[in-house]
Amino acid sequence: MAGSKFRPDRGLTARMVMTMVLLFLVYVAFVFGLVLAGLNIWLVLVLVAAFALFSYFSSDRIAMFAMGAKEVTPQQAPDLHAMVDRLCAMADMAKPRVGIADTDVPNAFATGHSEKSAVICVTTGLMRRLDGPELEAVVAHELSHVAHRDVMVMTIAGFLGIVAGFLTQAGLRFAMFAGAGGGRSNNSGPAPAVVALLVVVVSALAWVLSFLLTRALSRYRELAADRAAAYLTGRPSVLGSALSKITGDMARIPTRDLRQAEPFNAFFFAPAFAKKGFSMNQLIATHPPVEQRLAQLSDISRQLGRGA
Repeated sequence: MAGSKFRPDRGLTARMVMTMVLLFLVYVAFVFGLVLAGLNIWLVLVLVAAFALFSYFSSDRIAMFAMGAKEVTPQQAPDLHAMVDRLCAMADMAKPRVGIADTDVPNAFATGHSEKSAVICVTTGLMRRLDGPELEAVVAHELSHVAHRDVMVMTIAGFLGIVAGFLTQAGLRFAMFAGAGGGRSNNSGPAPAVVALLVVVVSALAWVLSFLLTRALSRYRELAADRAAAYLTGRPSVLGSALSKITGDMARIPTRDLRQAEPFNAFFFAPAFAKKGFSMNQLIATHPPVEQRLAQLSDISRQLGRGA
């Protein structure tokens, strides 16, 4: 956040550092476990490194493609670009790329592995539902993710889960194939099916741990982004109004559209749930409860009213 006028958040910084340290330890244990399960260490390192580099450098393009979003120029979306320009000037930060996703799901997200690759994207459904100040408050929320660099941390943190998930599926398929073929290895070592099952167990444990760590960080970073946006714009009640509108209208979105959006909940301003009335356990939720977010914004509004 060097040079940015978004309020620094030591709690977020500490959590990001802790998450990265813990994920590094999980990563080391993950590689060690796969080697003990019988995989060649160089194969494991090459595979993990390849997935890491691909995820890191392609995260913004993958997210944009999956959401059907396209980068737009100032000529294509002059009002949105003017809004981002104004907020970036207020925050004293470099302007990220701007994108629009053609979907009725009312949402916004930020992605990218660095400030130079960062992109802020809003949906057409969001722009239709919010008035100017409300949309500006949501965009400020997303810009704070870039300024806080938590988008980069989430991108890095997410790659281990991708690798572990891939190896879990591959191991299960190989175990089924090896089990169907029967027999043991020619050198009296463990049967291929046993090795594959060990890979599945190690990968599944790594996936669960990385999943829980990134979910915990995701919940806190949303509260931090709400606070940063509220203080930057000086209108926390407007952000609260936008949040209430979005979560209220989410129930009116077709289930098919919500299911397509659900995999990216961790990056969204507000989560999309395919099942109406579905409430996630706090341990695995990507966002804090709406009531908690609104209560925090109300507290900030009172502080600003007192001149704090």
